[in-house]
Amino acid sequence: MRPASLEDYIGQTHLFGPGKPLRRMLEGGHLHSMILWGPPGTGKTTLARLVAAQCDAQFIALSAVMAGVKDIRAAAEQAAEARRAGRRTVLFLDEVHRFNKSQQDAFLPWVEDGTFVFVGATTENPSFELNNALLSRARVYVLRSLTETDIRQVLDRALARQPGAPGAEERALELMAKAADGDARRSLNMLELAIDLASDGTPPMITEAIANEVASGGLRRFDKQGEAFYDQISALHKSVRGSDPDAALYWLCRMLDGGCDPRYLARRVLRMAAEDIGLADPRGHTLALEACEVFERLGSPEGELAIAQAVVFLACAAKSNAVYKAFGEAMQDAKALGSLDVPLHLRNAPTKLMKSLGYGKDYRYAHDEPDAYATGENYFPEGMEPRQYYQPVPRGMEIKIAEALARRKK
Repeated sequence: MRPASLEDYIGQTHLFGPGKPLRRMLEGGHLHSMILWGPPGTGKTTLARLVAAQCDAQFIALSAVMAGVKDIRAAAEQAAEARRAGRRTVLFLDEVHRFNKSQQDAFLPWVEDGTFVFVGATTENPSFELNNALLSRARVYVLRSLTETDIRQVLDRALARQPGAPGAEERALELMAKAADGDARRSLNMLELAIDLASDGTPPMITEAIANEVASGGLRRFDKQGEAFYDQISALHKSVRGSDPDAALYWLCRMLDGGCDPRYLARRVLRMAAEDIGLADPRGHTLALEACEVFERLGSPEGELAIAQAVVFLACAAKSNAVYKAFGEAMQDAKALGSLDVPLHLRNAPTKLMKSLGYGKDYRYAHDEPDAYATGENYFPEGMEPRQYYQPVPRGMEIKIAEALARRKK
């Protein structure tokens, strides 16, 4: 079912639409090294093959899972022979992110002198997985997940080209297109299973029941070490920060559905409570801690409901990052100002010697002062100008805190 021409290629209209750079490059027969970055089943390998075919270039395919530097050298020798015969070569490396940085460097001399045009495919962010030398010599093209309409085209074409293929109910094809989750390879695997199951019927027919059977149990795209993981946890955190409980619940469920460890999510919820809600509503931190405890006691799926409850509360709560910012500024001063001595009046004096040296002298015990506040006392080191790191926001409980601090300052 792999497309043999650009006209057969489905999806990625942002790359192949009229006047788009990649389309113009292929139609003009021009070649340059490139990195194809996108989710599984979006046509990266197919595109690499079409690039070579469109430009009448030799195509050499390697996989970083199996290949090594020795294979690269052998491919370079093959490309050099083709070059002497007047033909260009496209060297395609699938899963390029699985090569370490030194292995990636092995391509550079041959890319540099034009022995072959390098095309790498990856599901991971090239910024993190590829070295700068290789990135500087290749243009990155981002491939997007296929839409349900795209997947439906893939399924319809596969059925039309399959000799003796059974009929298919409209609803059955819709279900498989949806369950494919943007992955053409997954959709074809499901179709193959459905055809096998339908062959026992009279007449053979892919029914809605068969489609439900082959589509059940599929997980949405998620990789605990990959780009999707960090994108989704970022979306969850930002939905909570943006006070959108519905979006926050959606991203929480996406991650749980994808197989994310609920304990990790519970820890991140604690971080949200400390970073984004803070003292505007201290109940948020308590609820987040309780969610962790509930999950440890009940496990899944009951404990996940407690995490969801904490997420919704935090999204609805008043927001403040005042303590988060204050902590960062105080830490900067602690690192920048060196080991400033603790003032004598703030030091502990458990022995007579320490008392004779002035430790604790003239310390004002706050509880003996009016309103338990020692007006005018300085608690910063000598020689350090007093700072005001903490700036309460005019939301939630911090309104009251700000009023109390203002009274004391006055």
